[in-house]
Amino acid sequence: MKAVHVVSFILLVVGGLNWGLVGLGGEGWNVVAMLGDSVARIVYVLVGVAAIVEIVTHKKSCSACATSAAPAGTM
Repeated sequence: MKAVHVVSFILLVVGGLNWGLVGLGGEGWNVVAMLGDSVARIVYVLVGVAAIVEIVTHKKSCSACATSAAPAGTM
């Protein structure tokens, strides 16, 4: 399960950085789209799946979120 978490994290970082570049520089800075339509579509689907995996498994995988004794208002 750790490998899935690591791959999901990497895909989310790639997706986040790509959206940041799009936000700063417009469509001309969309690095994923430069890979071609078919490859870009696959990358976008993988980033979406990674987000779903992280949503479902985040609390179990994250040591900061796994502690149930977090003070109120700190998250």
